[in-house]
Amino acid sequence: MAELAWDGSNPDVSLLYDINGVAERAPHQADRAVELIGEYGCLGLLLLLALGCWLTARRRPDAPEAVAAVLWAPIAAGVAVLINVPIRGLVERPRPFVDHSGLEVLVDGKNDYSFVSDHATLGMSIAVALFLVHRRLGALAVLVALFQGLARVYMGVHYPSDVLGGFALGTATALLLAPLALALLTPVTSAVARSRLRSLITVQERSAEGAHRAPLGKDADLAA
Repeated sequence: MAELAWDGSNPDVSLLYDINGVAERAPHQADRAVELIGEYGCLGLLLLLALGCWLTARRRPDAPEAVAAVLWAPIAAGVAVLINVPIRGLVERPRPFVDHSGLEVLVDGKNDYSFVSDHATLGMSIAVALFLVHRRLGALAVLVALFQGLARVYMGVHYPSDVLGGFALGTATALLLAPLALALLTPVTSAVARSRLRSLITVQERSAEGAHRAPLGKDADLAA
């Protein structure tokens, strides 16, 4: 199935050349920055956003469920990439620079198949899973994932449809499997919340204890 018809009239290819053409005209420093961000930086930022979601989830009344949802984000990314393995083998689309000349390829060593983009799949699955936990941080994560997908086309290593396919796969995995994942993860986080490692899951008990002690101290002063 490697013989996919890509010609000059195909909007996927036209958009590829339009976006990648910016890389050809841009300064080398800008291309280098996009390469680093698109290859590593966006995923690192998504992990930092996941850390922020975890810190806020621990303070929620439903902390075990919320932390379970945060844990689902990296797990969803791994599951989505595994699902992508047979998809790539079935479609067998070569990288765009294999079939199209004149592209500015910013990163070497991309010899595997192009559809679906692993980076787009990883990024959007994490972002959508985080959005289920924290709307603002999740929305920021979605923006990061969108930029990462655009960067992959800019770098000349993916067609736009590779990225859109990755977005769709990541979103579907994060949403459709979330109920099952949370049903499995929540009992685990609930058990940890009752153990010595409870600070990994919740800080509510400590806050509640402090709130409980304050009135007692006040009453004691009044009694005195």
